[in-house]
Amino acid sequence: MSSESVILVVDDHKDTLFALESALAPLGYPLVSVTNGDHALRVILRGEVGLILLDVRMPGVSGLDVVRYVRRLDQTRSIPIILLTGFDVSREIAAAAFLLGVADVAHKPIDPLTLRTKVRYLFDTYEQLKSLQQEIADLRSQVRAGTLKPSNDSHSAPRWTPGPQVET
Repeated sequence: MSSESVILVVDDHKDTLFALESALAPLGYPLVSVTNGDHALRVILRGEVGLILLDVRMPGVSGLDVVRYVRRLDQTRSIPIILLTGFDVSREIAAAAFLLGVADVAHKPIDPLTLRTKVRYLFDTYEQLKSLQQEIADLRSQVRAGTLKPSNDSHSAPRWTPGPQVET
């Protein structure tokens, strides 16, 4: 799937960034790596981030702080996020993370195959969602402009018609 989106990898330890980049390299997805929450927010606000791998504990702006900010903005709200931690996650942190809509909380070091599987699924699903949203926006524009014409193509999807009404 060709995409302009990148996977953002955020960790304050450069050796962890290298390990994550190495584990993800076989997927061939474009990666951007940063070492703190402030830089992560700058990359996210520039747009085109399709997945965030985010360390929970970082000096300054923590991973949860980044998640809270990202979830407040319409343009970034649906970006999938995997929180990464080298520590045991308390129930409170896990609950807060999932209430904020993170896709997963994973412990470092994470098995490379497991990481690639999660990343492939979340990134590809997000890209499909963006593609469908763009298609819907294009169709709405065509409807507003009056340029949408019904297709007589035999390969197009059949039109839905309601069946008989059944009383319950």
